[in-house]
Amino acid sequence: MLFLYSMGLNFASLSSGSNGNCYYISGGEDAILVDAGLSYPEMMKRMKELGLSFTNIKGIFVTHEHKDHSRGLSTLANKHRIHVYVTEKTRTTGIKLIRHLAVPLVAHQTITVGAMQITALPVCHDAADPHAFLINYQGYNLGIFTDLGHACDEVTKYFSLCDAALLEFNHDEKLLADGEYSPRLKERIFSNLGHLSNRQAVSLIAESGSRLKTVFAGHLSLKNNSVTHVENALAALTQPPSLCILPAETPVMFTLVGSE
Repeated sequence: MLFLYSMGLNFASLSSGSNGNCYYISGGEDAILVDAGLSYPEMMKRMKELGLSFTNIKGIFVTHEHKDHSRGLSTLANKHRIHVYVTEKTRTTGIKLIRHLAVPLVAHQTITVGAMQITALPVCHDAADPHAFLINYQGYNLGIFTDLGHACDEVTKYFSLCDAALLEFNHDEKLLADGEYSPRLKERIFSNLGHLSNRQAVSLIAESGSRLKTVFAGHLSLKNNSVTHVENALAALTQPPSLCILPAETPVMFTLVGSE
């Protein structure tokens, strides 16, 4: 099967949720991954479903070390000799890489990959050194904001610069509070180092200004959230951006900026 995508800016979600997170972004001829939280065979399968290959991937950018974001990272990088952009604190948590493939990732430092400029942004989550990413392509900004305990000033500042953004909508607060999770797990998710609720995500969007046009809602909890809950939460906004809710297991791809 042949898939034709623009040579402009494309965004694909191979998986988004607690079972694995992996995002493909291409700008022109070059591409990157943000996280590799699926097994290597599963990543290969889902890339093939979208008509993509690993040959044009020039780097893997790691948000943090949790398994649902790094499960297939070592195998993929080592097998295909792909550079991995990762902070030193995250790298030393047990991610096993061929040494020369690891490239130090530093907060607020911009890294150029082909026609894309990628900037790492520190965020609040219960990991060693978690980061979000702002990806610029010809003046268009795509944000990757997932696994956030809360929207700190850093997140709020850079989210307002986005034309499109992947944003965590992890849980509906009432569903989580009334659900079957243990008190300890609920406390972790609700904490400032846990995960962003629908209410918190909508509040961040409301504060972001008028530049944001498209939101990809990601990392939805299978037990404590639903498409309906996300849509209802966003409906509270007077002028909501376009919404696409990313499926947990089905790969999907979007063209954000067409080729000239």
